[in-house]
Amino acid sequence: MIFRFALMWLLSAGVVQAASCKDVTYEGAGYSVCHVDMASEKLQLFLYDAEGVPYGQFDTINRALKADGKTLGFAMNAGMYHDDRAPVGHYVEDGKELMRVIPNAGPGNFGLLPNGVLCIREGRADVIETLRFVDEAPNCTHATQSGPMLVIDGALHPRFLKDGTSRYLRNGVGTSANGKTAVFVISKGFVNFHTFGSFFRDHLKLPQALFFDGNVSRLYAPDLNRNDFGRRLGPIIGTVIDTGAPAN
Repeated sequence: MIFRFALMWLLSAGVVQAASCKDVTYEGAGYSVCHVDMASEKLQLFLYDAEGVPYGQFDTINRALKADGKTLGFAMNAGMYHDDRAPVGHYVEDGKELMRVIPNAGPGNFGLLPNGVLCIREGRADVIETLRFVDEAPNCTHATQSGPMLVIDGALHPRFLKDGTSRYLRNGVGTSANGKTAVFVISKGFVNFHTFGSFFRDHLKLPQALFFDGNVSRLYAPDLNRNDFGRRLGPIIGTVIDTGAPAN
């Protein structure tokens, strides 16, 4: 309650902006949806702390941010990772590349081409299909590669089956055509790829969307009283709010 009051006060004072999160039901399936306005919010990736140790949990990031007078507005896991929490695909944080682009097909969901990259630049965020990303070579401040793509230029991934039997909690991100809005979604129940991708395409009307992960999908969203906890994560994405009150 105190957190909510403080956040509302900061917003009304024009100090910060926070992602807007809400629960939505579409065609019988429930989703938690967080909209990020790239013009007014700071969206970034988190993987390792100052000592090179993976953050792993939302609370660990919040403790680190608190020392600088900041806090997470929202957050979720942001791509597949190895047992040591290192990213499977391309990863850039604060302009530093930690993992190269993986352009070829491979096993598992990540290698189910086409896959893609979420590229964050000043004032915009774009989901870009991997081979197009390689061609365009955008200069991303933050980037994470995952797969498969859910929506490519307004079409569902060609391998998705309406009656697919692989059903998990899933999370992902879609971006608007102008790059000004990023929309993060986590399912509230078990869904297949076709159902999940259709939510981005048909309900959210987003032309590009990317799958982050399934089964381990987690969300931090104070708006929804959610701070999911479980096994340690690899890449995490979230908005950062400047509270103006660094810890002593």
